[in-house]
Parts: sequence; structure tokens; C-alpha cells
Amino acid sequence: MRCLPVLAVAFTLLAAPALAFQCPMDMAAIDAALAANPTLSAEQLAEVTALRAEGESLHAAGDHDGSVAALAKAKAILGL
Repeated sequence: MRCLPVLAVAFTLLAAPALAFQCPMDMAAIDAALAANPTLSAEQLAEVTALRAEGESLHAAGDHDGSVAALAKAKAILGL
């Protein structure tokens, strides 16, 4: 029974770096999609660019949950 809290803490500590590694992959996917000149309106392109920049800033600040969320919105607009 004492192992359960220890395992929960260990899982939490191991999950954070996994999210940290997802951010650069998401940013690379967005960059590749933008390099392919997607068919987006000017407003959509501006939103994707802003979300991509927000995701990078949040990642650099250590807010990987926020980064993943912002990058997911950008990927959704791009249809990824």
C-alpha cells in the first residue's frame, strides 16, 4: 500500500519530460506544414503563426501543458 503514492509521484515526474519532448516535435510539424504553403486565409495563417510562437514561448518557460495546448490549436487549424 505504501508503494502506491511512490509510484504516483514517479509517474508524474516521468510524464513531465515526455511532454517537454512533444513540444519540439509539434513545432517541427507546424513549421513543415507552413513551409508547404497551406491553403489558409490570412487570418488563419496569422493565428497559426501566433499560436506557434506562443507554444515556443511556453515551452521555453517550462509550461509544457500550455505549450502542447497552443500547438494543438495550431495543428488543428492546419489539419494536422
